[in-house]
Amino acid sequence: MSRADTTRGEQGPPGTQGVADLPVAAGAPVRKPSPLWTLGLLRSELLTTFRRWRTLALLAVLAAVPVLVGIAVKIETSDGSSAGGGGEGPAFISQITNNGLFLVFTALAATLPFFLPMAIGVVAGDAIAGEANAGTLRYLLVAPAGRTRLLLTKYATVLTFCLVATLVVAASALTVGALLFPLGDLTTISGTRIGFADGLGRALLIALVVAASLIGVAALGLFVSTLTNSGVAAMATTVGLLITVQILDQIPQLHALQPYFFSHYWLSFADLMRDPVYWDDLVKNLGVQALYAGVFGSAAWARFTAKDITA
Repeated sequence: MSRADTTRGEQGPPGTQGVADLPVAAGAPVRKPSPLWTLGLLRSELLTTFRRWRTLALLAVLAAVPVLVGIAVKIETSDGSSAGGGGEGPAFISQITNNGLFLVFTALAATLPFFLPMAIGVVAGDAIAGEANAGTLRYLLVAPAGRTRLLLTKYATVLTFCLVATLVVAASALTVGALLFPLGDLTTISGTRIGFADGLGRALLIALVVAASLIGVAALGLFVSTLTNSGVAAMATTVGLLITVQILDQIPQLHALQPYFFSHYWLSFADLMRDPVYWDDLVKNLGVQALYAGVFGSAAWARFTAKDITA
């Protein structure tokens, strides 16, 4: 059975209009989608997204970053010197040789400024615009789907990709770290020692915080995706906005605006390696992400529910 048969409900003949609000005959009962139908739609969207070669390629690139970092550190320290001794490179890189678990933190710090948000921008930007470009958006909106339900399903799919992409980086880094470097107790930023199990728990918590740090980009990308019928244009615009915001975040004259940029508190996850944990910037980061999700999620809904679907 095809995807259209399983996820897009009953299809009207090509050329029918009002796909979101199809006329119903007088006296005919109006079908409302059940929760199980909604879960089926989400499951189908997840399977479709994670089966695409583009998605698999993005995940492969993300998984390769910790491998390259680990190998580079291993080569650099083969003569007994310490990595990043001059203060250069991603956070925690100088501690990798003492404990491979630090490769998880370093890999997340290395991928968060560009690789992870770029991957999210590609998936989010293609969510609606890609369907329109492929000519399948009309059939996705055939009853009992509805525009709001479809938009929420698309956003849930992008958020799932955020989590999976982050965990792929963390899992790859943990594997490479265990193969190339010793594991054991580790020293926090505060100078205290914690056990390996505690460090592993913090690594998982950091990965979850990094995934949550991307929900603002996901909402922005979804909004951009509702503005055009070209998936490529939506993806390029989202990635372009991502780069622009990060450049603006480095300009000192804009310090008053920078706390409101979605990327400003991204690296605050390092505070989870303090003892005790410093929560202020972590809470601010999650608050900024929630703000972006609310603003651009609402904008995406307003645009999508009023949009004339012709493809």
